[in-house]
Amino acid sequence: MKNKKELPRGCITAIVTPFTEDGIDINAYGDIIDFQIESGVNGIVVLGTTGESPTVDEGERRELISFAKERIGGRVPLIVGTGSNNTKRTQNYTRDAEKYGADGILAVTPYYNKASINGLIEHYKEIASVTSLPIILYNVPSRTGLDMGTPTLEGLYDTENIVAVKEASGNVLRSEKILNAFGDRYDVYSGCDELTLPILSIGGKGVISAVGNIVPNEMSALCQAFFDGNIKKSAELQLYLYDLIDEMFAEVNPIPVKTALSLMGKCKDIFRLPICPSTRKEKIKEILSRYNLI
Repeated sequence: MKNKKELPRGCITAIVTPFTEDGIDINAYGDIIDFQIESGVNGIVVLGTTGESPTVDEGERRELISFAKERIGGRVPLIVGTGSNNTKRTQNYTRDAEKYGADGILAVTPYYNKASINGLIEHYKEIASVTSLPIILYNVPSRTGLDMGTPTLEGLYDTENIVAVKEASGNVLRSEKILNAFGDRYDVYSGCDELTLPILSIGGKGVISAVGNIVPNEMSALCQAFFDGNIKKSAELQLYLYDLIDEMFAEVNPIPVKTALSLMGKCKDIFRLPICPSTRKEKIKEILSRYNLI
């Protein structure tokens, strides 16, 4: 698209939200942001799935966005998750995200009440109407019960600030269909760490990564090696990370990732219900030790 707004290629980490018993652990949050950028990531998502966004209240959302914007200091783009199953609420979250400094929006498909194709198209058009920021649509049917296909993207083709899809169905064919149908109209980011290289290989732009929380250098290097034409190195990194990625999704995200970060000394092992502490802490400790992360 002629006026398409660009977002970064490569590894964009969807960071955890570190909590204390009664609020946000803002010091740990700042350290995590610095760790990501210093390790070479190309962007940061706050208030995504990995950030336990459904349990964060509106005041905390504003604090997290504005603090991240200041801490990042222009080093990489800041993308904010604003999606919900309520269009007006998502519009409000999106307005706030732009007001407090976001460079882009990540908007998950509506969950629980779901939507028809026409409802989904109108939902996203309404979101796009309240912001000038580029929007990434987020398809994660295992969490939402709604699998967004190409008819929705056809209906949004002329909505210029909808520029990309985070594809987390776990099916590479879905990404291939999008890229085949629309060419460079929509960028595609892998939403599954284990499929980063396969999606890059068919024209994907990068990964919005959960595992990047703990290995940002390696996930960034995997993407950069591919862009540099070093497919062998990229494949080696993808395979090297297999066991770690596998363990990080042995329980629902972000339980293993945040547990790993706590074992690495980067945040406390505190979750908000219905997310709860890991039952696999010893296994996580073992895998982190094997990867020399603790």
